[in-house]
Amino acid sequence: MPLTEKLISSFLAFELDIDINSPIHSIRTNAIKKFERLGFPNRKLENWKYTSLNRIIKEDYTVFSKKKNVIDFKKVQDYFLDNIETYKIIFVDGYFDPFLSQTSHDGIDICIMSAALTKTKYSKIINKFFNKSANPEDSLTSLNTAFSKEGVYIHIPKNTVLDKPVEIIHFATGNEAALILQPRNLVVVEENSELEIIESHQSLTVNPIFTNSVTEIFALRNSNVDYYKIQNDVITSSLVDNTYVSQKRNSEVKVHTFSFGGKLTRNNLNFYQKDKAINSTMNGVTIIDCDQLVDHHTLVHHANPNCESHQDYKGIYSGKSTGVFNGKIIVDKIAQKTNAFQQNNNILLDNKSTVNSKPQLEIFADDVKCSHGCTIGQLDKDALFYLRARGIPKIDAKALLTYAFANNVLESINIPELKHKIKKIIAKKLGVSLGFDL
Repeated sequence: MPLTEKLISSFLAFELDIDINSPIHSIRTNAIKKFERLGFPNRKLENWKYTSLNRIIKEDYTVFSKKKNVIDFKKVQDYFLDNIETYKIIFVDGYFDPFLSQTSHDGIDICIMSAALTKTKYSKIINKFFNKSANPEDSLTSLNTAFSKEGVYIHIPKNTVLDKPVEIIHFATGNEAALILQPRNLVVVEENSELEIIESHQSLTVNPIFTNSVTEIFALRNSNVDYYKIQNDVITSSLVDNTYVSQKRNSEVKVHTFSFGGKLTRNNLNFYQKDKAINSTMNGVTIIDCDQLVDHHTLVHHANPNCESHQDYKGIYSGKSTGVFNGKIIVDKIAQKTNAFQQNNNILLDNKSTVNSKPQLEIFADDVKCSHGCTIGQLDKDALFYLRARGIPKIDAKALLTYAFANNVLESINIPELKHKIKKIIAKKLGVSLGFDL
């Protein structure tokens, strides 16, 4: 059975298993109808012209894992941050794992979506924010909305600075021959509050895993959100990540995306500036090889005056890998005094690797400062010769230059333990062990 038909028929069974009196029942129903009409995106669509899902959706995925699996912490402890306390929300094959998790309801809510969608005490926030910024015309977002049941729910009330980061990890164990996961996350950070989140998806199996994730972030007045996405999964896993960020006055949201693993990774990152004096930041580092594909699609909609956005994406490609960057900045007529910067720099380490870059500006205001740029090239031969002339082996010299190329993005990481972890991943990805602390 084609995956589209399987998902539509599975929704009927899903409906019987959930509360049809739920406040989002009609949202789910409308969403599956939208997905049925749109289907999976294909390369005929402009936003998908460089990325095909054909090799992903041909698998016979199980829509819901048939049983819960228990993981021994010792077997997965390397995937957690060392030497730092965090709130932890851990999922195994789509199910919440309370033994590996540390949630909180102590003046804040850091818990799971299934509880937020069914308990009355969360209904005010759910009714106000759930599915309010997600794009209903995106078919994969609609698919996720139709099956929205489990994921992360975070509500940080006014005047609260979280004392430690939130760590979100989705594990897949291989219980099923092939499994599709659809986590749904809602993050609401109220006035004068601050939050740090670290999210990753990790397969503990070679069985195909397809994750279709949607996250909605609402940053209210004077709030600050730092969101880190660590994408270093095995080559048999694929991820489509839709993130929607809605910001109010004087808020600052930063999303840092580090893409190293997986067969296919598609990041759709959408920022909507709903007021004045807003700052939006998007940073990314991609290092892939073999026949991996990483596709970054960003959108920043400047709809009000005196706002800023900054995008800086670095890509390093070897083997037969493919990179895509499609960044769009829209500046409305009333959005005067906008300062928008967008940069995409890429290095091709092999002649079979490919990059498709399309930075875009749509400016309807006349008093703005906007710029965009793209570079695609190879490592500096003179710099490589300089290092080798001083006795540094070629592979280490390449690693030094590659690391230096990505370093300014890495410096944006505000959690020292996370910065150290990512630098170790990069060193391993480059196949070197440099003789100094990265």
